[in-house]
Amino acid sequence: MYVAAKDRYKKMKYNRVGSSGLKLPQLSLGLWQNFGEEKPFEEVKEIVLKAFDNGITHFDLANNYGRPGGSAELNMGKILAKELAPYRDELIISTKAGYGMWEGPYGDEGSRKYLIASIDQSLNRLGLKYVDIFYHHRPDYETPLEETMKALADIVTAGKALYVGISSYPIELALKAKEILAGYGVRLLIHQPSFSMLNRWIQDTKLDQQLFDEGVGIIPFSILSQGLLTSKYIKDIPKDSRIGNPDVPFLNEGNVTEELREKLLKLQTIAVSRGQSLAQMAISWTCAQKGISSVLIGVSRVSQLNDNLESLDNLEFTENELEEINSILK
Repeated sequence: MYVAAKDRYKKMKYNRVGSSGLKLPQLSLGLWQNFGEEKPFEEVKEIVLKAFDNGITHFDLANNYGRPGGSAELNMGKILAKELAPYRDELIISTKAGYGMWEGPYGDEGSRKYLIASIDQSLNRLGLKYVDIFYHHRPDYETPLEETMKALADIVTAGKALYVGISSYPIELALKAKEILAGYGVRLLIHQPSFSMLNRWIQDTKLDQQLFDEGVGIIPFSILSQGLLTSKYIKDIPKDSRIGNPDVPFLNEGNVTEELREKLLKLQTIAVSRGQSLAQMAISWTCAQKGISSVLIGVSRVSQLNDNLESLDNLEFTENELEEINSILK
């Protein structure tokens, strides 16, 4: 029988999410890839339990995560039922809906029909009465925003989620979504955007500052730019890398230019001087940015999880380091 590490809460820092009362761990585990039927269940379980033993209390899913879609939630449901059942009140479980999940016109985007059905299906796969956070996974420009936000508010009112969030919303829609939810007495807790040293759109558009001012938390994903911010692409493209993987359509050989390699080499030099790998420095840098409540890490094995956790040993940057990083990536 699994018994969680007694010192788990001594290993992690917890941050308040915006101006809410909720705290999230500095690192959260995303179960986007490698947590469905594409990986043996025992390996999935090992990673999840190792994460919790190190103070990672937040596990982030979506209805379509895993191959096939829904299998990540099913696997997490098994772990919650058998190993983590005694610890449910110590966990933050989040899921999302917004991408294609089932055939026909009602299995995608942001309609009330889709979102209500999705939360019910997710709760069934997870074996839970409620999730802690339920997100709309992406903007839907064909469905009225009021309809989508009313569905999220009703999901909270029905007790199927404690909080709601949005993902990948641009600044105007994010602020409007917050306003609509507030009209129903529901807080917009958090925004989940893509963000990394190489992808700073939330800073370029001032979304991070606006969310900070509004008391909304930020939990970025793809903080390693799908692996670009690691040492693996500095020399050659590994045959087993995500490049060429049909499940990662936005990453291909064209992304790895000589200019990028030169930047990565310079960044790696800074990382080494800090006693970190390039990936660890990229995680630390993201954690240090304004308004970040937690950062989502994605791993395929326990050794990667351990490497990511080591980034917490050095979260501070000197002014010279930050200036040098900005100069390299300008």
